[in-house]
Amino acid sequence: MATTRPLMPQNPQLFRAEVLRSERVSPSLQRVTVSGPDLTGFSWLGYDHWFRLFLRLPHQRGLRLPEFEGGRWWQPYLAIPEDERPHCANYTVAGFRPAAAEMDIDFVVHHGPTGEPEGGAAIWACRARRGDELALLDQGLLFDRPTGASEVLLVADESGLPATTGILRSLPRDTVGHLIQEVPAPGDRRTLDAPAAMTVTWVVRDSTATVPGTAALTELRRHTRVDPVGYAYVVGESTLAAEGRRHLHASGLPKDRITFSGYWKHRLHEAA
Repeated sequence: MATTRPLMPQNPQLFRAEVLRSERVSPSLQRVTVSGPDLTGFSWLGYDHWFRLFLRLPHQRGLRLPEFEGGRWWQPYLAIPEDERPHCANYTVAGFRPAAAEMDIDFVVHHGPTGEPEGGAAIWACRARRGDELALLDQGLLFDRPTGASEVLLVADESGLPATTGILRSLPRDTVGHLIQEVPAPGDRRTLDAPAAMTVTWVVRDSTATVPGTAALTELRRHTRVDPVGYAYVVGESTLAAEGRRHLHASGLPKDRITFSGYWKHRLHEAA
């Protein structure tokens, strides 16, 4: 697939940082802004630039990180005893201000039966305080639009909102296409910096019992015609990613023109 941008750093770099502030920016998103001298060297690529986020465990006083050997980190990470191994998850850069070396990271906040946040990273984000330490391992881009693609179709649930927001912001202003963006609540909708010819369809889930991604997939399946020289990007809950790709390919889009990624798997799909 032709591209003019580097997708993955040859030697992923680790950046240490500290929390500046944490704030709720919509009913389902908590934004943590981080900074630190290391981030002056972060080469932000825009689009869906992502990284692996390392957080200390609740019982730890300090953050223990694996010994990185060139591009190898997974085996050294697993070698750390489980009760000392930092929490690791994948996130997208929601915003970056190079002059201030400040990065925004958006965390989706789902709530349990009594209203408490669920998930280790979301709980951390909601409780984050100024000075809390973390680390980021740069991973580059997933978005890989072929040169000359006629149109761009983006599909995501809320976990993919930082990525689709960044992609729209980074696309050439003459790009033609469509975003299908699912969110849990009406208040999660926002004004997006999109090219004029990119239409945006917000899909708000009508029930907390609905598996995330189902509504976006339903909306996508209404689109039965695709340009075979276009490009699609489908991310979020694993079924949305896999079934979205299947639908687009059946509709005539070649597989090598579809980027798809299952960020996570809902417990109902795990049980199935």
